[in-house]
Amino acid sequence: MAAFQWDSIDDQAVNTARILAADAVEKVGNGHPGTAMSLAPAAYLLFQKIMRRDPADNDWLGRDRFILSVGHSSLTQYVQLYLGGYGLELEDLKALRTWGSKTPGHPEYGHTAGVEITTGPLGQGLASAVGFAYASRFERGLFDPDAATGASPFDHFVYVIAGDGDLQEGLTSEASSLAGHQQLGNLIAIYDSNQISIEDDTNIAFTEDVAARYAAYNWHVQTVNWKKTGSYVEDVAELNAAIEAAQNETGKPSLIILKTIIGWPSPKKQNTGKIHGSALGAEELAGVKTILGFDPEKTFDVAPEVIAHTRLALDRGVTAHAEWTVQFDAWATANPERKILLDRVLSGDLPDGVDEALPVFPGGTAVSTRAASGKVLTALGGVIPELWGGSADLAESNNTTIGGAASFIPSEHSTGEWSGNEYGRVLHFGIREHAMAAILNGIVLHGNTRPFGGTFLIFSDYMRPAVRLAALMKAPSIFVWTHDSVALGEDGPTHQPIEQLATLRAIPGLDVVRPSDANETAWAWKTILERRNGPAGIALTRQNIPVYERGEGAASDEVFASAKNVARGAYVLAEAAGGTPDVILIGTGSEVQLAVDARAQLAREGINARVVSAPCLEWFEEQSSDYRESVLPAAVTARVSVEAGLALTWRGYVGDAGRSISIEHFGASADYQTLFREFGITTEAVVAAAKESISAA
Repeated sequence: MAAFQWDSIDDQAVNTARILAADAVEKVGNGHPGTAMSLAPAAYLLFQKIMRRDPADNDWLGRDRFILSVGHSSLTQYVQLYLGGYGLELEDLKALRTWGSKTPGHPEYGHTAGVEITTGPLGQGLASAVGFAYASRFERGLFDPDAATGASPFDHFVYVIAGDGDLQEGLTSEASSLAGHQQLGNLIAIYDSNQISIEDDTNIAFTEDVAARYAAYNWHVQTVNWKKTGSYVEDVAELNAAIEAAQNETGKPSLIILKTIIGWPSPKKQNTGKIHGSALGAEELAGVKTILGFDPEKTFDVAPEVIAHTRLALDRGVTAHAEWTVQFDAWATANPERKILLDRVLSGDLPDGVDEALPVFPGGTAVSTRAASGKVLTALGGVIPELWGGSADLAESNNTTIGGAASFIPSEHSTGEWSGNEYGRVLHFGIREHAMAAILNGIVLHGNTRPFGGTFLIFSDYMRPAVRLAALMKAPSIFVWTHDSVALGEDGPTHQPIEQLATLRAIPGLDVVRPSDANETAWAWKTILERRNGPAGIALTRQNIPVYERGEGAASDEVFASAKNVARGAYVLAEAAGGTPDVILIGTGSEVQLAVDARAQLAREGINARVVSAPCLEWFEEQSSDYRESVLPAAVTARVSVEAGLALTWRGYVGDAGRSISIEHFGASADYQTLFREFGITTEAVVAAAKESISAA
């Protein structure tokens, strides 16, 4: 690195950042000024002196990534984006937390240029940053595995600013443990240890030795204490030296514990909870401005020489980008096939040969959809090199292993069961569902690879905060959820999902996919991988279920429709005699077989039933009104939904005359056949419900 230089103009710029943060919160009347004020030197150091960034190109492949895990302190980032010329201007800071502004209360991915990830719920940023570091290593393995450390255009750092709240959330314990285990040397976290939260002094609830904890996680830990002399001295040179030491530590992630005074130099409110989450007030703000040599009568005051100095970041970005491009072009010339792969991965397109690679499961057999999913992943792994994933210690149950692939771990962590290397494809999250989901989000936001992570559907509850954030960001994370109903059986009600399908469907932008047989599972995976506009969760059975004999197109007579129709979300699997149904039976997953059997029984009684398989209601709602009408004609009001979960999401499809075969209570411990019989999830129940619905129509 170049020799560290810090001049009086840098001090002036840092103090300007403090005042802008305080002014912005004061103007809107709410927000979090304190941390943004005290972190101004650290943020300025990163954005102006440390990180390799190009403010004119926020998508530059070679950029260092920055994640503000203390998302409530959004001004820490917004002010630097303004100063550095990333696209924000003073008017945007003035519009903080207001309708339509580029500066919402917490940083939002896809909304504000320069924001890498949506942060808000504490801990998610730091945990997802671990995913960013996972992705950078995996991508290097795809595109440039043989280059020396630091010599590849794919080498860069992932910087995080975290706070006391992040370190208290259990999520970061899970993710940080994995980061140390994975030896993620390009991950550098600055922990702002100001020891103040909403309830004021964190000693009321948080007194652990964080340095010792992170050392135990196998992190490189340093402490920079700006309070060590008894007076407060913001020694930026010391922090810069710590960051340099962290950059040189390639075998461990780094934690720099930065001891600050929140809200410094506020005369009366610094180091208190009062400055954490509320405006300073006119008198206190005037006091800060006076201390820092600003005119108390002026707001959003930026000296011309300051903005001219900080906007030099644009010139430095152009230079850094050009230097990197030379390196990148040399790589592309030397690696033409890998360059073709990179271009395709960046485009989001799937390679040729995916359709041909999909396994075809013979009709008349019985296969669990979790087992089918595992076969699909292994088959697709051979043609989609950017596909990788694993599970939260449930590989054999979730069937989330790409057959023949190495594990993604430092080779020294290989075991008798799993052999790996730093560029492997099989992820092992351990029993850490919270971290798994957040890490997946970080991976997909870092680049366009396609990671997946699995657990039991019931434990999607542990993943929900990150799943919700994935939907909010439209990040195409893939979640594999097996053991998808009370049919998992003997493990009993603690492990049997009842409300999970309905509550996951309630998350806007999340695709919940529950295929009805092995071939639906194959085409569901293809559809998920083709889509990049949001996350998907695929819910799979533990028990074997029938594989249907199918035709090549639409259903007709006794020929079942092709499984390719999964991409429409819902389709006519089996048509009613003559194409005119008296009743429509709608099912998902393992319960579609009950609808199929009920159709046959009703036919023997002279009742014509259409069976609709509805693996993904979200995809179905995207279809044209004409298509939806062709599947569920409004004139046919006799309808029955069949799903071993709450009926909550089916009311809009079955209507007033409709009936739902569902389960509205917790399960029990027994084999799944007994549970379905005792809980009324049977062919006979579907037949009876169909007749009731016809009578009510």
